[in-house]
Amino acid sequence: MSSYQKFLQVGLALDPVHVGTGGTRLGRVDLTIVRDPVTQLPKIPGSSLAGVYRAYVAMHYEEQRSPNFPNRNKPFYPDCAGLGLDEEHGHCRQPDCPVCTVFGFARGAGREGGFAGLAAFTDANVLLFPVPTRRGPMWVTSPMSLEMIGLKISGVSDNAVYLESNTENKLNLGWLLLDTERCTQMEAIRNFLNQLSIPDYILNHLAIVPDRLLAHIVNSNLEVRTSVSINPETGAAEEKALFSYEALPRGAVLYWGVIAKNPQHFSINGQNITAVSNPNGVYDVVKQAHAFFPYLGVGGMGTRGMGRIQVLYENTPISETTANCASENPSTNSENFSTEEGNNEQSS
Repeated sequence: MSSYQKFLQVGLALDPVHVGTGGTRLGRVDLTIVRDPVTQLPKIPGSSLAGVYRAYVAMHYEEQRSPNFPNRNKPFYPDCAGLGLDEEHGHCRQPDCPVCTVFGFARGAGREGGFAGLAAFTDANVLLFPVPTRRGPMWVTSPMSLEMIGLKISGVSDNAVYLESNTENKLNLGWLLLDTERCTQMEAIRNFLNQLSIPDYILNHLAIVPDRLLAHIVNSNLEVRTSVSINPETGAAEEKALFSYEALPRGAVLYWGVIAKNPQHFSINGQNITAVSNPNGVYDVVKQAHAFFPYLGVGGMGTRGMGRIQVLYENTPISETTANCASENPSTNSENFSTEEGNNEQSS
């Protein structure tokens, strides 16, 4: 049996999403969001996702504790969520606990016997980014972003925006005014993305730009809000407490990965793990959190209307595909782009 299994998640931001850097800095806004140090594109760190997943999975199993775990007295939530170092109210650290086995636990500084967990999380990166244009909202992406989910795009090289239909007019992506080029295989690209359950209103407004332009477009069109702290005694605005913060806008499409390890290759305190039996079982535990994402959200500023995400796709990655925007043969159906292997079946 395989030592691990990879799973792909694609999510749609229902609200702006703010995952901050943890402090203020000089610049356009006071509270900036996390960015990839190489591409300078905003992202949600895997560590942030892991914490959110753990808390929501613990909530799910706490709701199911009475009917499904009648012999368990220790609560899943909050005990098996969070830091968990308290001996009375911390992690249970048992091989039959779906939370502690999948997400791991610690014993504390200088103490042995911790467990890293059976699930690992990648960063959540931008796949499709909404930008205002004079044609209305367009969802912008680039070849590198698409390649990360298995769609290899060629033929995107000019300082232009590639659309399904070309016009002689330039198109503004926010403040940036670009020439337009026709991507002859846009329908093939749309068919691939349709397999990820991305809504039609997004797929019908796709725009592809070279990799070197994407970060400029994204960072110039983030949502920026201004807030002020309130004095609890007077109920009025606190003096010199005005601050601004940025966020990924509502409508952004993100992708991230979950790597599920094989529990048969691990043990806890010399005991076999019984909570899950294979990588698919590990992922079945992880994805219980997805039902909480559209309501409790991810990141900060949750009480200010931020953070909710709808998970659109939760399965193994789609088979790798290629498309050429500069091809002289326009695509008319999904058969006009090449697939290296057949589509993966739905995981159990």
